Amino acid sequence: MKAVILAGGRGTRISERSHLVPKPMIDIGDKPILWHIMKYYASYGIKDFIICLGYRGYVIKEYFANFMLHSSENVTFDFCENSVVYGNNNAEPWRVTLIETGLETQTGGRLKRLSSILKDEDAFCMTYGDGLSNVDLTALIKHHKAEGRLGTVTTVTPPGRFGAIKSENDRVTDFSEKPMGDGSRINGGFFVLSPKVLDYICDDKTIWEREPMETLVEIGQLTAFSHNGFWQPMDTLREQELLQNMWENEDTPWKIW
Repeated sequence: MKAVILAGGRGTRISERSHLVPKPMIDIGDKPILWHIMKYYASYGIKDFIICLGYRGYVIKEYFANFMLHSSENVTFDFCENSVVYGNNNAEPWRVTLIETGLETQTGGRLKRLSSILKDEDAFCMTYGDGLSNVDLTALIKHHKAEGRLGTVTTVTPPGRFGAIKSENDRVTDFSEKPMGDGSRINGGFFVLSPKVLDYICDDKTIWEREPMETLVEIGQLTAFSHNGFWQPMDTLREQELLQNMWENEDTPWKIW
């Protein structure tokens, strides 16, 4: 099964980092968050990736162009034979296809541009290049197949933005620094989709999370898969620092490899 990763947005809410690199290339530890996402999928045996490029896509191209080089303990360049030999190579066993999908293209439009690549697939995974989770991908795919609908979206309950305080008679009885939200479930990414969903995307201006998903809901072709475990987007500098601190403290629910 292929995994499509949307990695073309500008990342304006984390501009402190994304003015230099696309958001999926912002590091958590010493690796870009894109690597963490791919490593997570690969842990479930999904190693064929299609990455949709846009803003500063050349940075992602250069990263993978030099992936073997940086993953090898020693390298021999034979300029006489015009060859390169990588020694003690630790590169991941992945197949990575990078597709330029336009600088201003919306999320739906990026998917639509993959029609010729995905048309013969029974289903494919899709996620965003800026969030981590410990969602059970095996269970997600099994759920999608069992329901038999065109699309499945993972739903999550996001953490609240502010600390929550409970009190009685002016006495604080409970304080939670990172409470869950109001109980509403939201789109957590980590989709499983039939290529037929691409028929509901008009053009580059189509936002996947609007008309296509709304239409799938209207015709009864979108299934929800509830995930109650770890889920954390990286939309802001504060969230990047949160994930960085988790990595440094080895508090990494997504690190299952």
